[in-house]
Amino acid sequence: MATEIGALTVLPARRENIELYTADGLTLVGEVALPPERDPVATLLTLHPLPTHGGYMDSHVYRKAAWRLPALADVAVVRFNTRGTASPRGTSQGEFGGGPAEKHDVHALLEYGEFHDLPNRWLVGWSFGTEFTLMHGDDPSIEGAILLSPPLHRATDADLDRWAAFGKPVRILVPEHDDFLRPPQARERFARLTQAELIEGPGMKHLWVGENAVRWVLTRILEVVNPAALPLPTTWAGDLAETDMLDPAIEI
Repeated sequence: MATEIGALTVLPARRENIELYTADGLTLVGEVALPPERDPVATLLTLHPLPTHGGYMDSHVYRKAAWRLPALADVAVVRFNTRGTASPRGTSQGEFGGGPAEKHDVHALLEYGEFHDLPNRWLVGWSFGTEFTLMHGDDPSIEGAILLSPPLHRATDADLDRWAAFGKPVRILVPEHDDFLRPPQARERFARLTQAELIEGPGMKHLWVGENAVRWVLTRILEVVNPAALPLPTTWAGDLAETDMLDPAIEI
């Protein structure tokens, strides 16, 4: 009998706890989730929201991506805690640096994807993670970037100009009712990023809460990285996976 895919549904994947190693000597903890039986066709290298406001590798959109996309879309999902960030997986070494110091975290993530030869790598930032993406992520090893709810508090026009010169595609998902940067202002701020495609999330807010919002975000991501997997199924007929990474305090 088919199971409806909901907030706590964990589909099969080859999951492995990983460690990333930064150039300034820190060990960062994370997880890679791979398709259960095949090689991935694409990879999401994710950067989480602001850790001083509850962001970490298990922030719900990323957790659900890791629980669903390997099985449903043959997409690998790499999540990790930036320096000083804790989750049920563990605590990464170091202290929160506010953006500049985290360049080493971004580079460690990129190096992990390249060293393990993960295919078709896309850097995905959410909220604070979009600042890292724009400040430090313009690396030739990636196919492009996907930005979820970018606040543009730390990334500057110089960062946008550098990405414009970099030339690789950027898809920007901006909630209609975002708490920090709404679509009209986002279109103005990102105008200098000439290759960017900005899509408004109708009726949605910064945290993308609720199944409709999550499915909308995952669909917009797959349109870029593996459109052949669409439409995403809403039920699963096979066995479900077990996980010890559930935290009752995590928002769903």
